Amino acid sequence: MLKLLGSACILGGGILARYVQAAERRREMDTLSDLLGALRRMAEEIRMARTPLPLLLDRLSQGCGRDAEVFFQAVSQAAGQGERLGTVWRQAAAALPLSASSAAALAELGDSLHGDEENVCKGISLVIYSMAQDMEERTRRQPEEARQASALWFSGAALLVILLI
Repeated sequence: MLKLLGSACILGGGILARYVQAAERRREMDTLSDLLGALRRMAEEIRMARTPLPLLLDRLSQGCGRDAEVFFQAVSQAAGQGERLGTVWRQAAAALPLSASSAAALAELGDSLHGDEENVCKGISLVIYSMAQDMEERTRRQPEEARQASALWFSGAALLVILLI
């Protein structure tokens, strides 16, 4: 009876670990999608309305997902307090749950957010392109990675159950 209970706990742990891994992946993809939408709105606001950056960053934080909202609020508050935008932007980007390539592209944008409208919009467009490519690639690979991860977690849990018995 004790071995059966232990086996059930091990299988439950394997299922829970797979669920947590899938939730982290969904969070990363949701954050990437939110940031892409916000950056597109940012480029449009800069081109069309010429909104001041601290106000624009504050507006972008509204209507985003949790991670993107925290990112834009942190940058907006720091910009409002007179801190160097590039440094704050880089630090806030490092805290986001993104892949290394998307995080690096987003972090580099912080240095491009000063100067004339054309350079800022070019920098934003470049980051949007890079992050969209990353999202497309991750979406394409997602079914295969999900199958592999499920097989790995289930096989590992099953192996432990067999060793326990």
